[in-house]
Amino acid sequence: MKRHRTLLIFLAAALVAIGGCATKTAQPTVEIVSLSHWPVQNALKPIREMLGTFGTRIRLVELNAEAADGEARLASAGLKGHIPLVIFIDGSCRIKRPDGTVVEFVSFPAAAGNPMGLNGAWTARDLEAAIKERLK
Repeated sequence: MKRHRTLLIFLAAALVAIGGCATKTAQPTVEIVSLSHWPVQNALKPIREMLGTFGTRIRLVELNAEAADGEARLASAGLKGHIPLVIFIDGSCRIKRPDGTVVEFVSFPAAAGNPMGLNGAWTARDLEAAIKERLK
């Protein structure tokens, strides 16, 4: 009887450990590599608000694109030049929409509202949809 109880406790502990590992691997990492200039940071406000709704279900990493670690991250992705903003989900800045089109989370989002009129081809909704798909 004592042996069965010990075995059950061991099995329960093993299942908890395995379950904990599975949960950690399912948590997507979202990396924001951006310039610290105010137009970029202003464009990121709604993105950060949306990312905040995910709470601890995602791991958020932010890097300054002009600092050594930010430059290294952009270089590791093969990105060069003056790039104001890149968002990676689990290491990729490209996702495929359900309709088959590809979205790149590079540069400003669409309707960023910056004084230079620089608007990209992606939206906060695209990013949110990609994260939700990853969380499934």
